[in-house]
Amino acid sequence: MARLIDLSHEIEHGMVTYRGLPAPAVSDWLSREASASRYAPGTTFQIGKIELLANTGTYIDAPFHRYENGRDVAGYALETVADLPGVVVRVKSGAGRAIDAAWFTTLDVKGKAVLVHTGWDTHWRTDTYSAGQHPFLTREAAEYLVKAKAALIGIDSLNIDDDKDGSRPAHTILLGAGVAIVEHMTNLGALPDSGFSFFAVPPPVKGMGSFPVRAFARV
Repeated sequence: MARLIDLSHEIEHGMVTYRGLPAPAVSDWLSREASASRYAPGTTFQIGKIELLANTGTYIDAPFHRYENGRDVAGYALETVADLPGVVVRVKSGAGRAIDAAWFTTLDVKGKAVLVHTGWDTHWRTDTYSAGQHPFLTREAAEYLVKAKAALIGIDSLNIDDDKDGSRPAHTILLGAGVAIVEHMTNLGALPDSGFSFFAVPPPVKGMGSFPVRAFARV
């Protein structure tokens, strides 16, 4: 029997993904109490409302996030973000922040979701998570992954780029080549190194360069 493994952080009212950016506001548009007068006795409904920054929780980036004329999240065909063969790259503790091309060169990544397991998700929703010390992919790593024809790159840290580098080379190179990026992943330690299928499907919202996903794997 196949198992489904959740790789997403939960989204809740007031949570912080990036320090300094707005937190989601989750509320009732119609509460159960208020709905009682609209329906038959004993019948109630809740209709929720959420004000949400697109870059919240575990989310996918589309080329439009970086490029004005790039495709948005609605432009992702299902086969590019769902049921992808996956491979996990285990970045050893103490390896340093910069993840270079050497971590990927021995792997067959063509057409695959390449998930970079750094363990940084253990700091989720702590000051350490956003303190500017997270692991990231180097320019050379991004260039190699494009050349090797990876389909999607995921990482369990704050950003696939060094947040101190305003040029954002990994985003620029990967999204420029149409390679999807999934950031703020979690639970990658529960996956095997290979032999699983990966899913990170956003709702087809026009005009959005990023959007939260329920990322998961089928093992």
